[in-house]
Amino acid sequence: MKRSHLSIAFYMLVVFVSGALVGALGQRLYTVRSVEADTENTRRRSPSEFRQKYLTDMKTRLSLDDGQTAKLGSILDGTRERFKAFNEKHRPEMSEIHEAQVREIRAMLKPDQQAAYEEYRKERERKRQQYEKK
Repeated sequence: MKRSHLSIAFYMLVVFVSGALVGALGQRLYTVRSVEADTENTRRRSPSEFRQKYLTDMKTRLSLDDGQTAKLGSILDGTRERFKAFNEKHRPEMSEIHEAQVREIRAMLKPDQQAAYEEYRKERERKRQQYEKK
């Protein structure tokens, strides 16, 4: 008879301790930060910083020699010039599309919202200009 009471008490203790451990583990898994921000890879790089990192990565990963690295640099320069030409050619059309969007947004806003929208647009323009200076 005593043995059965002792067995019950032991099993109750085991269940209690295992429940506490599972609860502690669950709490730890629930509250731990699973993703850390990598600020070096998430911040916006200037085009020259991006190009330098790309060249370094390609040289390292592909074991490029100096001639290949120079050729890759000229390929990147040519591509940049082609993108610039394309953007200049299509800039007026893109500007018109953007201005149509702004007009439609202004038309749907109430007068008090329009003032806040204009302030928002000015703020975004300042940020864009600061980014382009880099």
